[in-house]
Amino acid sequence: MFSLNVPLPPAIDRLAADLHPKLSGFDRVRDRHTLVCKRFGVDDIGSAGGSDGTGGIDGAGSNFGAGSESGSEFGADRRRPPKDDALATLRDDLRRSVSRTGPFEVAVVGIRTFDVPASGSRPVVYLAVESDALVRLHRRLCAVYGAISGIEGDAYVPHVTLARGGNPDPGVVADLVAADVEPIRWRVHALDLYDPEYREVAATIDL
Repeated sequence: MFSLNVPLPPAIDRLAADLHPKLSGFDRVRDRHTLVCKRFGVDDIGSAGGSDGTGGIDGAGSNFGAGSESGSEFGADRRRPPKDDALATLRDDLRRSVSRTGPFEVAVVGIRTFDVPASGSRPVVYLAVESDALVRLHRRLCAVYGAISGIEGDAYVPHVTLARGGNPDPGVVADLVAADVEPIRWRVHALDLYDPEYREVAATIDL
C-alpha cells in the first residue's frame, strides 16, 4: 500500500522529541512521523487516475474506486497489477491531477487521543491537525480511488501519531491532552508519495 503524505516541518520532530519522555508507558512510540492525505492499495490503481487525460480528480467519467471491478484495465481475470507498474501509474496520475491543487495551509494545534481506533492497539496519542484544504483534497481523492472504511472519507481525521498501545497511566494520557502546545503552522507546496516497503519517498508531487 502506498500513501500520499504531507511533508512535515522540523518543528514537528522537535515537538515529538520534547514529548518523548512522557510516552514511556506506550508499547510503540513513533520514531518516524507522517501526516497521511490518502492511502492507495495496488488493486485500487488502474484507470482511476485517468491516465488517458480524461479522468483524474478534476476529470469526468471515471468509475473506478475501491472495490470496483468495472474500472479495471487489467483484464476480466482481475489480475493484480505489478507493484512497480502500479506505482508508475499512480505517480503519473497524481502528478497530473493533484498538481491542479495550489499550496495550502496546515496547522498542528494540540494533542488528542483515539480511545477506540479503527484498527490496531489502543490508546493512540496524536498531534491534531487542522486544514480544511487537506480534508477537501482527501475527499476528492476518495471520490476517485475509493475510501478505506473506518479511517477515510467521512471518518478521516488528519493527524500525526506519536504513540499507541500499552498500559499508560490514565493521568499520563490526560496530562498529554491537556498540555499547552504552541501551534505549528506551515504552508504545503508539495506532497510525497511514500512506499512503506522501502520506507522511502517514491515521488514528490509539486502543487
